[in-house]
Amino acid sequence: MLTKNFGRNLINAFAVTAMLATTSAAGTGAAMAQDANAVVMKNFDFAPMSITVKVGSSVTWKNLDGEPHTVTSVDGLFRSGALDQNDTFTFKFEKPGTYKYLCSIHPRMMASVVVQ
Repeated sequence: MLTKNFGRNLINAFAVTAMLATTSAAGTGAAMAQDANAVVMKNFDFAPMSITVKVGSSVTWKNLDGEPHTVTSVDGLFRSGALDQNDTFTFKFEKPGTYKYLCSIHPRMMASVVVQ
């Protein structure tokens, strides 16, 4: 009897572990989906260099470089301060259009946000 219960308990433990692993993977996928409107600054580039979002969406930029960067729109609509490593800047786009931006410290870093 003890062996039979031990076997059932072991099977149940494996089932629970598998369920938790699946739930964790699904949670990770949801977290990644929430980051769909994210741009990173790495190796002195914006990635992706062009992102398309819907009207009313926010875009978040994160600096992964050891050097400061800014997010500065060419038309003056938005401008972050200097972002140190792991700092973020978020802007909400209310109107459709193509918004070009650059790093004012490193102007060769250029990218765009397309709002539909």
